[in-house]
Amino acid sequence: MNSGHRNRGDSADSFPPGVDPADQWVLDPATGEFRLDLDAGRRPSAARPSAARPRAASARPQDGRRGADSAAAASAAEPAGGRGSRAAARSPKGSTAVPGGRATRRKGRSSRGRRVLKWTAGTLGLVLVAGCGGAYYVYQHFNNNISSVKVQVGDESERPQATDALNILVIGTDSRVGLGREYGDEGSAGHADTTLLFHISKDRSNATVLSIPRDLMVQIPECKTGDKTIPGEARAMFNTSLGQDGRDPGCTWKTVEKLTGVRINHFMMVNFEAVKTLSTAVGGVEVCAATDINDPYSHLKMSAGRHVVQGEEALAFVRTRHAVGFGGDLTRIPLQQQFISSMIRKMKSSDTLTSPGKLWDLADAATKALTVDDGIGSVNKLKDLALDISRIDTKNITFTTVPVIDDPTDSNRLVLKPNDAQQVFSMIVADRSLTDVPSPSPTPEAPAPSSSAPAAPQVDAAGVKVTVRNGSGVAKQAAKVATTLQDKGFALAVAGNNADAAASSTVSYPAGHEDEAQAVAAALGLPATAVQAGGKLGAKDGIVVVVGKDFTGAGGTPSAAPSEAPKDIQRVQADDTNVCASKAK
Repeated sequence: MNSGHRNRGDSADSFPPGVDPADQWVLDPATGEFRLDLDAGRRPSAARPSAARPRAASARPQDGRRGADSAAAASAAEPAGGRGSRAAARSPKGSTAVPGGRATRRKGRSSRGRRVLKWTAGTLGLVLVAGCGGAYYVYQHFNNNISSVKVQVGDESERPQATDALNILVIGTDSRVGLGREYGDEGSAGHADTTLLFHISKDRSNATVLSIPRDLMVQIPECKTGDKTIPGEARAMFNTSLGQDGRDPGCTWKTVEKLTGVRINHFMMVNFEAVKTLSTAVGGVEVCAATDINDPYSHLKMSAGRHVVQGEEALAFVRTRHAVGFGGDLTRIPLQQQFISSMIRKMKSSDTLTSPGKLWDLADAATKALTVDDGIGSVNKLKDLALDISRIDTKNITFTTVPVIDDPTDSNRLVLKPNDAQQVFSMIVADRSLTDVPSPSPTPEAPAPSSSAPAAPQVDAAGVKVTVRNGSGVAKQAAKVATTLQDKGFALAVAGNNADAAASSTVSYPAGHEDEAQAVAAALGLPATAVQAGGKLGAKDGIVVVVGKDFTGAGGTPSAAPSEAPKDIQRVQADDTNVCASKAK
């Protein structure tokens, strides 16, 4: 990745010769957490055997041109239970083992394996891969691997309302920078080729992963990259929200918030190399083809049945679209969802968790693959994020795609499917799961916030300045609401500029004007929860009303969020091992 800057950690990222970095992470009995102990790895081998982590270079593609056959051959050359590079440390029968070799480390392996397992069990986060991937691990050593970039996502008052749910935007760029001619479009800066909105529920019991087709026609808002302001577009392909005219991930972030009404917390971005290195690091990912596949564009040749893919073959699988389904992006997306699901299962499997070698390779590959926003631009912050979401059971992760139809003006483009798309967006905003998650045992609950309109405080309505902005997507809604307020005595109410798409209506107020905001909310029939402090509003700004998509009409009340997804929505469950790619129809 060439965007952003290298975010360096506080700890040294190099280790003394003969020291295994895993040995320098020790359990602190006082806190129950692992900490870096630089002296631990320097203890004499008699007290604690230690050796530098062997690198299995032969098992990993180095230049992006090694195919699956060579990767498989390298894997087959490894002895069972060990990695190819370790075989060189073995001594012939009757000879003395070299210091730090397999013989001297045999006693220490079991305890170190248990330490790594304990550490991993607490920090393994949900992995985001498949043209866009990643993983969370704690080693401070990997801090320097991570690229972070500061993005500008607009004024707070124009963004969707914050919630306790967690929304991560995962962008897979098709950038060819540094990859030569192998994948075509040599030197292309890349666009948002694969995009996933990863919604983790407030209680962390379930997750919805929403794929956004690259060919979807959307409105791209004005955005800033550094000191450069990039004009918005009323109608453009979604994938151009990144790369086009210098747009950075912050522009894609703003585009998704405007499209869905979902407030995004963080982004993660990866390129082609991520799929290759991550799939190789875990020893391959199992995928399934319902029929033989031969795609001359992605160079995937696969017979019907189950296969374990890694490196170049894994990348070819997630890029394949011409030889599956209807031959377009909408039939490539399920392949990517299948791959992601399988990768998550593989990473949570005991085969990975109990292998210090795989864990090390995976963490190294993941942190090198990621570009993230500066809010999570360090290993420690990624660790905290991982701990927050690691409770999600694989069976409670549902993949789906934004409901779309062919663009009436261009059959090669897509537009949102009326009603269905908004139904899915509203479910995510309201934190409604697409997975049937058992309800927790009843517990005493605090009184819920009032959802009815608050009693109107006694204020001088005629003197209250109110600006109404339209974020509902319904034409002239702001003017209608302003007229309603004028009819109810708010003589200074006016319609302002349109706001970015908002799922929920809000009434924001500057310090000291809460009573006036409550009076405005009551006049519009909005719930008490719609009233919020506007951190950047001054007294001269007055009250700002943003009419959201939940508003049913001037003077009406917000509609309830749907509890069920559209009946024919595409979906893949992360624990489903029977998903197979089918040949183009």
